[in-house]
Amino acid sequence: MEKNLDSKGRWRNKIVAFRVSPEEAEQIDACVRLSGLSKQDYITKRLTDREIVVQGNPRVYKALRNQMAEIYEELKRLEKCSEENEELLSTLRLIAETLYGLKGENE
Repeated sequence: MEKNLDSKGRWRNKIVAFRVSPEEAEQIDACVRLSGLSKQDYITKRLTDREIVVQGNPRVYKALRNQMAEIYEELKRLEKCSEENEELLSTLRLIAETLYGLKGENE
């Protein structure tokens, strides 16, 4: 079996594979995007119960911005069903407007 030396000097020659549902895969992919890590590093850290420290970079910023936009759109949809969401929606709207520049895009 071929050995692979990674950037940190570790020999990685074992393969771990498992199946997940499409929904689970989507959730894992979202967590990976928000962590800023590679999928391999994210899963390894989670499975070995090591802390995940997110290092801000443009890729993480974009993932956060997109995730917040999705949440905002879902809350706007729910707003039509219930007025109880108004406080939460206005707080999220403020965050979106100030941090992510979504004011003109989602109104």
